[in-house]
Amino acid sequence: MNDAADLVKDTTTQDFRQDVLMESMKQPVLVDFWAPWCGPCKQLTPVIEKVVKAAKGRIKLVKMNIDEHPQVAGQLGVQSIPAVFAFQKGQPVDGFMGALPESQVKGFIERLIGPMGADLAAMLDEAKALLDAGDAAGAMELFAGILGQEPENMDALGGLIRSQIVGGALIQAEQMLARVPPEQAHHAAIAGARAAFELAKQVEALGDVTSLQRKVEANPLDHQARFDLALALNAHGKREEAVDELIAIIKKDRSWNEDGARKQLLQFFEAWGGQDDATVTGRRRLSATLFS
Repeated sequence: MNDAADLVKDTTTQDFRQDVLMESMKQPVLVDFWAPWCGPCKQLTPVIEKVVKAAKGRIKLVKMNIDEHPQVAGQLGVQSIPAVFAFQKGQPVDGFMGALPESQVKGFIERLIGPMGADLAAMLDEAKALLDAGDAAGAMELFAGILGQEPENMDALGGLIRSQIVGGALIQAEQMLARVPPEQAHHAAIAGARAAFELAKQVEALGDVTSLQRKVEANPLDHQARFDLALALNAHGKREEAVDELIAIIKKDRSWNEDGARKQLLQFFEAWGGQDDATVTGRRRLSATLFS
């Protein structure tokens, strides 16, 4: 994780190669040439630092005082300050001079790293909609794109893992879950993805929906068959029907399997997400059943 303090630093002629040229092999690096006597420099510094920090590690800012370290500025032909150069893969690729307003600084940085803020939020909403519609491949592509721009976006990571689960790539999903930082393990999107993974693993051992329905029809008091049917229905995207079967068990025998049907419903709700329509309706029905 990039700490905000790591995204902005001062450099020297001696450290320029490591701080800028080598670091720009990982992500773009901005170099701000300034001096203590420069009024416009004092205007630009807080603006450019704010936008760089908002990019959350996708770009870094290195500041160089040309009074103390004039050599690099001279090699780059800096005539006046503030002067900002963008480096990628060890080479200067773009730049500007003067104290630009925040909107223009943001536009300059977005040319280097892609959209920030609201654009990523829109991508996330689109990816979630694709996943809800069953388009695992399309959702996976969008979630991966968001992570390419914002590697620590847990909503996107959780969405990517859920997309893999829906697409049947359980091994890859399990590997990604194992790499989640411990401090992010309880993030809602990660917890939901983990619950979805556990459900998918349970379903692997079940029969098909039709055969389970026949078992339940043959013996309506076969709670295990009804429980398995609920898992299978959920795996096929039939969330409301899955809730029906678990509610039926709770009504018949609340204590069955150590309150297993209610616990399974709660796991469904976690896997689906708190705002999902099936979760909202299911919670209401569960409360009505428990407290009627």
